[in-house]
Amino acid sequence: MIVLIPAYEPDVQLVRLVDRLRSADDAGAVIVVDDGSGPRYKAVFRAVQLLGAELITLPVNQGKGAALKAGIRHAIEHHPGHGVVTADSDGQHTVVDILRVGSRLHDEAEARGSGGAPDPIVLGVRAFAGTVPARSRLGNAVSAWIFRLASGFAVSDTQTGLRGLPASALRWALSVPGRRFEYELEMLLGSKDAGIAIVELPIETVYLERNASSHFRPLRDSVRVMRPMLRFAASSLLSFGIDTVLVQLMFWLTGSLLASVVLARIGSGGVNFALNRAAFGARGASLRRALTSYIALAAVLLAANYAWLILLTGAGLALVPAKILTEIALYVVSFAVQRCVVFARTASGRGLSRRSARSMSVSSTAHRKSKAPDGGMELATGARTPVRPTIRPTVRTTAPAAAQTLVPTATNRRIHP
Repeated sequence: MIVLIPAYEPDVQLVRLVDRLRSADDAGAVIVVDDGSGPRYKAVFRAVQLLGAELITLPVNQGKGAALKAGIRHAIEHHPGHGVVTADSDGQHTVVDILRVGSRLHDEAEARGSGGAPDPIVLGVRAFAGTVPARSRLGNAVSAWIFRLASGFAVSDTQTGLRGLPASALRWALSVPGRRFEYELEMLLGSKDAGIAIVELPIETVYLERNASSHFRPLRDSVRVMRPMLRFAASSLLSFGIDTVLVQLMFWLTGSLLASVVLARIGSGGVNFALNRAAFGARGASLRRALTSYIALAAVLLAANYAWLILLTGAGLALVPAKILTEIALYVVSFAVQRCVVFARTASGRGLSRRSARSMSVSSTAHRKSKAPDGGMELATGARTPVRPTIRPTVRTTAPAAAQTLVPTATNRRIHP
């Protein structure tokens, strides 16, 4: 098991976490990624190096997703065949829970053997009960609601940073879009299409100084988290505009409501298909299958659209308001069916088989880590990350801040097996 910790402007909590992990019997290598924290935090990162952590330094802040990807690449190259457990640097995840997630990741891999479906992702999920900081509760509630709407399945804690990623899924994880906080949500959204199950494992909910050290910004980062949904909304809005203009134009030319609805839907449907195929990332999937499914869905929606318009205009509502109400009613149905059926990526597309994924992981670049003469670690680039035992890092050593620990109440749960 490899523990991966992305860190931006960390404090002494990171040093304590690495120290406890390195002292644990069951812990393996610890990779810490400095996400462009700057020179003020060199002492903290030097301290974790002295404790035996492998340090990767990004020259500028690139975001949590970019830091996680940098660590995953390092794990694939220097620790091939090993799963990765990601944890936050602010002390919210206990060593006990990190090891439990790693143990569950190992047990899932052992249970599946060498064939069958890919190993699952293990999520350490928090209960969010009791006194929870407002921005933590808000952030998780917003992203959980958006996630359920966008994916068609529910996850208890979409923002948890404690995750077990199996070795068979590491290269897939590098292909997941996103560079900041939205990356973790994109990973969950893409897991279903890739055929990777999600296993939830309850963990303690720990907040230090009411989560003051968190870099999650509820408004800005919630918008980033919402991007998958916003892409579909933009596509639907554009198609709706085209459809509304065409239905008005065709009705003016023909005087037939049925002909107007059919011709307008054909025009807007072609635009919508092309945009949604790109929005759902399904360009690698079968075009014929997607087009056939889309036409079938369009036929059903067309019939429903016409029936609603007849019902509403017959009740005395004008055509344009009736059209708007009809599209709103059918929007959620269309989104769910397109994501889960029409543009779903199968194993022949971007999905993974456990055998092929594990083969890719194990046959990746050979382990090239070697000890440098001065005790440093030589990385793949040939550059040395020096470790100088004579330097005494000036790390803040104040007593731990008061922490609130909430006992987990969730139960183990498997999602879309």
